[in-house]
Amino acid sequence: MMKRLITSVILLLCLLSTAVRAQDKVTVSGYVKDGATGEGLIGASVSVQELPGTVVATNEYGFYSLTLPKGQYTLLFNYIGYVTTSKALQLTTTQKLDVALGQSATALKEVEITTRKEDNNVRSMEMSTLKMQVSEIKNMPALLGEVDVVKAIQMMPGVQTAGEGTSGFYVRGGGADQNLILLDEAPVYNASHLMGFFSVFNADAIKDVQLYKGGIPAQHGSRLSSLLDIRMKEGNNQKMEVSGGIGTIASRLTLEAPIVKDKSSFILSGRRTYADVFFGLSKDEHIKDNDLYFYDLNAKVNYTLNEKNRLFVSGYFGRDVAATNSFMMNWGNATATVRWNHLFSDRLFSNTTFIFSDFDYALGSTLEESEFTWKSHIKDYGIKNDYTFFLNPKNQLRFGVQVTYHNFMPAEVKPGKTSYVNELKLNANSALEGALYVSNEHQLTDRLTVDYGLRFSNFTNLGPGKVYRYDERFETPIDTVNYGRFEKIKSYGGLEPRLAAKYDLNEVSSIKASYNRTLQYLHQVSNSTSAMPFDVWIPSNTYVKPQLADQVVAGYFRNFNDNMFEGSVELYYKWMDNQIDYKDYAEIFLNERLETELLTGTGEAYGAEFYLRKQKGQLTGWLSYTLSKTERTVPGINEGNPYPLRHDRRHSGNLVLAYQFSPSINFGANWTYSTGGAITMPVGRYEYNGKTYPVYSERNGYRLPAYHRLDLSATYEKPRNEFKKYSGSWTLSIYNAYARKNAFSIYFRESEDDRTRTEAVKTYLFGLLPSLTYNFNF
Repeated sequence: MMKRLITSVILLLCLLSTAVRAQDKVTVSGYVKDGATGEGLIGASVSVQELPGTVVATNEYGFYSLTLPKGQYTLLFNYIGYVTTSKALQLTTTQKLDVALGQSATALKEVEITTRKEDNNVRSMEMSTLKMQVSEIKNMPALLGEVDVVKAIQMMPGVQTAGEGTSGFYVRGGGADQNLILLDEAPVYNASHLMGFFSVFNADAIKDVQLYKGGIPAQHGSRLSSLLDIRMKEGNNQKMEVSGGIGTIASRLTLEAPIVKDKSSFILSGRRTYADVFFGLSKDEHIKDNDLYFYDLNAKVNYTLNEKNRLFVSGYFGRDVAATNSFMMNWGNATATVRWNHLFSDRLFSNTTFIFSDFDYALGSTLEESEFTWKSHIKDYGIKNDYTFFLNPKNQLRFGVQVTYHNFMPAEVKPGKTSYVNELKLNANSALEGALYVSNEHQLTDRLTVDYGLRFSNFTNLGPGKVYRYDERFETPIDTVNYGRFEKIKSYGGLEPRLAAKYDLNEVSSIKASYNRTLQYLHQVSNSTSAMPFDVWIPSNTYVKPQLADQVVAGYFRNFNDNMFEGSVELYYKWMDNQIDYKDYAEIFLNERLETELLTGTGEAYGAEFYLRKQKGQLTGWLSYTLSKTERTVPGINEGNPYPLRHDRRHSGNLVLAYQFSPSINFGANWTYSTGGAITMPVGRYEYNGKTYPVYSERNGYRLPAYHRLDLSATYEKPRNEFKKYSGSWTLSIYNAYARKNAFSIYFRESEDDRTRTEAVKTYLFGLLPSLTYNFNF
C-alpha cells in the first residue's frame, strides 16, 4: 500500500509538471556550489531580479529549480559569506545552470553586495531555527582547545547546558533524550566524549550545523524538543587539501582531495587524545598501565554518476576507552549512510538514504573474584525516500516515506569462571518505526507565505521478549507472556500536523508563527543530569506509552542598519503528555521490571527568547537572553503538585564576541549566565533500628547557586598568499577566565564537628583553565 501511495503521488506530480509546461513556461535548475571546494551550498538563495519576490532556496544538496514564463532574466545567487553572483540568460527552453560562488573575503567590493542580501532572518520561513557557520564556531574560545559544535549551540537562546563543561543540552524545557541528533541523516544516540566534556563532532569534518527548536519540518520526527542536523563535508573536488591541529588534549588531521576533478572527491578526518601516552611515561606502575583516551574517524566519498544521479557514502566511528589494572569501560558510536540523489525531471528531486547506526558500551572487571563483562547496545537499520517537487516559484512540495528497524539490548552480564557476579540478561527486543509525510511551502501573496504539512508515524514493539502481568498495585508479577521473534507486542501511531506562517511587514521586518505536534517512541532511562554512556534506551511498550508534545511559537524578526544587525523575539508554549519520571528511591540499575519504577504525567514549558546579532564589521557576535519556566505534574510525585525539572532555568543569558583586530589577529570572548538548576535536598532526618535516614524536601524544591563564566581566546594566523601554500595559526584559550567556582553538584554528609547536623558540600570541576592549539592548512 505504501509503495502504491508513493507511485500515485509521483504520477500526480508528473501530470502537474506537464500541465505547467503547457502554459508556455520553462525551467532553469542546477546546483549552487562553493567555488573553492565544489561542495553544494545548503540554503543558498536564487532570486529573479526582474520579478521581485520570486526566490527559491537550494535544498540539502545545493539543488534549486525555478519555473518561469519564457523571457530574458537576471538570476542572483546569494549565500551568506560569499560573493553574490548574477547570471543573465535568455530563457526559451528548459536548461541547466550550475553556479560556483567565491567566498566574500576575496574582494571587499563584492562583500558590500553580499551583505545587502543577508536578510535571511526576515525573509525565510524558518523560525526557532539556529544556523551556524563552522568558521564562526572555530573563532569561539574552547575548553582545552577543542572546538565543539554542541557547546556553540549551548550559547544560543532557548538552549540550556546539562552542566559545567558538558556537551549535553536541553531545548525549551525538553529532556536530553528529546533531541534528535543526526549526522549525515544517521541518528547519534550519545554525542559525548569523556563523560560528556566533549562532543563526538570533529569541527574539521563538519560542513553545516542547524538546530530546529520549533517549527520542525514534516520530514523529521521521533523526538519532542529539537532536531540537530549536522552535515559532513563532501571533500574538495578541485585540489588536495591537508589541515589539522595539535592541542592541549588532542590532535587532528584532515585530508580531502578530488578523485576525479569536478566529479568525485573524498574526505578523511581523524582526531585522538593522548593522555594515555603520558600515563605510559610515568614511573608509577598504577598509573603507567592506565588508559584514558577517545578517538574519532569521519570519512565520506561522493561521485557524480551523470547529470541526474549523484552518490554519497559517509561514515563515522568514534570510541572512548578508560581502563585501570582491574577495571575497563569503553563506549562509542558507529554510523553509515549511503545516499542516492536522482532527478526525475528538472523540478522533481529525490534522495534515497540507507542508514545504519550503532551505539554500544562495555564494562568489565579483570579481578578473579569479581571478573565480569557487561555489554549493551542500540542499533538502527533504516531507509528514507524523500522527494522535493518545485511546482512553481510559489509552491515547493516535499513528501516521502521512512522506515527504521530498532534493536535493543539493554544489558548482558557474563561472569568469569570463579567470579561471584551473577549472569544476567535484561529483556532484549526490537521495534519497527515508520512514517509518511507531505508538506508544502506556499507563497500566498507577496507578503504572506505558509508552510503546511502532515506526518503519520507508527511504532510496533516486536519480540522476542516477555511481558509481565502485575497485581492491582502494579508491583508484583502474577504472570508472564512470552513473544517470539518479530511477533507483535504493542503498536502505537498518530498524526503529527505541522503549520508555519510568515508575514512580511516591510523590507526589514516580519512576523512568524508555527505549530507542530511530535511523537517520541524511544525513551532514555537515566537519573543523571546529562546523557551518560551507560544510560539505557527503551522502546514504547505495553506499559510505556509514546511521549507527545504540542508547541506553538510566535515571533517578531527585524534587521537594522543595512542588515548589519539582525534581531528577534520569540514566545513559545509547549505542553507535553506521557512524560516519564521516577518514583522516590527508584531502582533503575539493571532492573528487568523497570516499568514498576516509572511514573508518567504531563509537562509544560513556556518562555520568551531575545536575540541580537551583529554579522559584519571587525566586531561580530551575538547577545541572547531567555526567560523560561519548565514544570511537570506526575501523580505519585510531590503529592501531585507541579514541580520544576532539574534543567529548569528561569534566566539565561549569553554574550559571544569576535574581534578581527587585524588580518592576522582575532580575539574572542564568551560570557554565560544562568539561574542555578533545581535539586532535591534533605530537610531533616530520622533514626530507625539504629540507622539514620534523610527526610527530603519536595521534588526539586531548592536551587543550586547561579552559574556564570567568562572564556577568552586570541588567535594569530599567518595569512596565506599566492606564493605560499602553507598557512598556520596559534590559538590561546582561557576557560573560566575569572576562576568562578561553579557548582557541578552538591552532596550531603554528617558534620565533622557536630554529628547531629548535616552539611552540604559543593563540588566544582574547573578553575581557570588555559590551553594552546596550533592549526595548519596546506
